[in-house]
Amino acid sequence: MDTLPVIVAVDGSPDSERALRWAIEAARLRSAPLQVVHVWPYVTSEGRAAAESGIGDPVLDELRKKLDGQADTAGLPGVEFRSLSGLTDTLLPALGAEAQLLVLGSRGRGGFASLLLGSNGMACAAHSEGPVVVVPRPDRAGAGVGADGEVVRPDPPQVTLGVDASSDEPGAIGFAFAEASRRGARLKVVSGYAWPMLTPPSFEYIAAYEGTQQEYENALIEQVTQTLAPYRERYPDVAVTAELRHADAAGQLVEASKASDLIVVARHRRRLPVGRRLGSVAHAVLLHAVCPIAVVPEETERSREAE
Repeated sequence: MDTLPVIVAVDGSPDSERALRWAIEAARLRSAPLQVVHVWPYVTSEGRAAAESGIGDPVLDELRKKLDGQADTAGLPGVEFRSLSGLTDTLLPALGAEAQLLVLGSRGRGGFASLLLGSNGMACAAHSEGPVVVVPRPDRAGAGVGADGEVVRPDPPQVTLGVDASSDEPGAIGFAFAEASRRGARLKVVSGYAWPMLTPPSFEYIAAYEGTQQEYENALIEQVTQTLAPYRERYPDVAVTAELRHADAAGQLVEASKASDLIVVARHRRRLPVGRRLGSVAHAVLLHAVCPIAVVPEETERSREAE
């Protein structure tokens, strides 16, 4: 069992409290400790003192009062509050190395309220060493909102995984199966592909796919089936459905988010001269999905699905 905590970033905003509620449930499902972290965005004397002593942070003090005696946290192995002082878009991504899961809201107190995703969420999704979950606001287009103003959870529960049929994504696939298993949810696997297959002028020496669209689709279906096979065997309790369509993958995932508890995507970072950036699918899903989104690093499979 993974002993690392679930870490949630808070700043006193409604978005961060929404992320905290999600993180409490995630920690409970994993039987993991919960770590609640507030980063003072500037190095002030108050922030430095709070970070050194662990007391005197008004954001954490308020949350301690709210969580005191709550049944949701009573069964957790532990709840820790940490105050840090420094640059949030540097400190928060670094916390991913200390956590089995890093959780934050889509927006905080800073920046423009109209933005769909804050800079901290983008930085964590792009640079954290471990999985990052971003919990969006309930006012995104297409969200089904209940009387409490929060998104209505689907029944039955569903985890949706976006995969690239032409590549192997062990981190995201393993994470999605484990999450569906611990939630007692069905797993929907979504993949899209482009047709016709075109090659850029600079790669004319590469032979384009010469078969029909149906033949190409059949080949991709076979590849997806083979990729998922060991995970189906490992998680026999998870009911899996797979959809492969000649359609935009991001659009399919955003639509699926309306009936999902969680969307899981691989990071697919693109290394550019100006730095690392998220792939287009992960970026679009973070901006528009109506349910929480997990972005999982693709480089290595972090075996942090609690057995």
